[in-house]
Amino acid sequence: MFGVSYDGLTTALTLLHPHPALAAISEQASPVDQWMNDDDHRYGALRESYDFEYAVMEQADKNKNTHFDFETYDTYQWYLDLGPLSNINAKYLHGSIPYWNSSVEHPDYDEFWKKEAWVSQLHASTVPNLNVAGFWDQEDPWGPWQIFRHAEENDPQHTNFIVAGPWYHGEWQSPKGDSIGIVPFAGHETAREFRENIEAPFFRYYLHGQGEKPKWQASTFQSGSNTWRTYTVWPPKEAKPTKLYLHANGTLSFTAPTGDKSAQAYREYVSDPANPVPYRQRPISPTYPAGDWRTWEVADQRFVDHRPDVLSYLSEPLAHDLTVTGPLAANLFASTSGTDSDFIVKLIDVYPQDTQKNAWPPEEGPKPGQYAQSLNGYELPVAMEVRRGRYLTSYEKPTPLTPNKPTEWNIPLRDHDHVFLKGHRIMVQVQSTWFPVIDRNPQKFVPSIYQATASDFVPATQRIYCSPDLPSHLILPVMP
Repeated sequence: MFGVSYDGLTTALTLLHPHPALAAISEQASPVDQWMNDDDHRYGALRESYDFEYAVMEQADKNKNTHFDFETYDTYQWYLDLGPLSNINAKYLHGSIPYWNSSVEHPDYDEFWKKEAWVSQLHASTVPNLNVAGFWDQEDPWGPWQIFRHAEENDPQHTNFIVAGPWYHGEWQSPKGDSIGIVPFAGHETAREFRENIEAPFFRYYLHGQGEKPKWQASTFQSGSNTWRTYTVWPPKEAKPTKLYLHANGTLSFTAPTGDKSAQAYREYVSDPANPVPYRQRPISPTYPAGDWRTWEVADQRFVDHRPDVLSYLSEPLAHDLTVTGPLAANLFASTSGTDSDFIVKLIDVYPQDTQKNAWPPEEGPKPGQYAQSLNGYELPVAMEVRRGRYLTSYEKPTPLTPNKPTEWNIPLRDHDHVFLKGHRIMVQVQSTWFPVIDRNPQKFVPSIYQATASDFVPATQRIYCSPDLPSHLILPVMP
């Protein structure tokens, strides 16, 4: 058996009670826990536009995919005009979509969601399994890694494998996979290469006894270097967790903050739910039909890096290639003047301004719009994630934050395999809204955000600390 997304879930569930005749499977982009991550949430933060639009598409008419009929093309404006989430039922759905009703009736990590989180029952590799994940999967980026790690708890026959590449959701099943967005893969047709060189040999060995069992546990198409890699174990043992520090002057470095107590200890910004940071460049097309949805996670981030409510931290140009292979994470020390808040962290690869020197004839220069469609100065997101303050201490029982108290925010940034090339810069962006892919946090603690009223949404002053005592940083698994 094999399948992508929902079909990947159908495939993956066989691991719990496999039929004796099942010889091998390949789960690809399977979700495992819809509250913790994957399609519908990010650690309890609702993926508003996706969850709503997908629920409508699946359940508005059981005989056909019915897309929600937006009155305006720019869904950023539509969701902003909508106001509090409760207005979706009050004004539009009127309780007609069961899954949407379930989502808003269960804001916290309760038994409804835990029962759905089937991966908690998986503790062994029971059938040879080729897990497949996309590093820029905009729908199910988390599940395959969780299945891989749970099956790894007991894998005496070494039948648990993972493949990951620079793909959007299911791109490895497209004809070529030679780029994502405008980012090319240096002549590689990664989708075809995966199917011919990895997927087919895997099934050929386990179904027909031909060829060899994979000698690796993980195989990746490494972005940046644009090369296929294999690893005997994942994450590779030689990857060294290395701290990349945020500094109060807006720089990034591998040197921890120093200085006397009178030095600037933080940077701050005002987060206003009435003017949230868009998650991609406006106008934002509906999620379905797909429009720009597939490739938004690789979109150039220059469209927000000078907003006053987005803090950007930038390194010097790299003197040599920097390879990060394995799980990434952010440790922010942050405070808010409110009693609830979100923090979003983005790790970005900043291309040099002359990356594509020959994109147009020097004597003519770029045609209108051509420079924006090049990689010159491109800010490529490598990893992005959100944490919601009410769930910092417990996913089951949300609690308010203490206003203006610095708190440690641990933000997982998933697994990656990427090379920041010599001459590139590393950027980190921090913000508190990511709209409408993540619903707006009122920034005032309420029992359920889904029942918040318009008056609950208030501006808040956010501080990111960068001092010797409170050193905000990322943890990168750096390869020698």
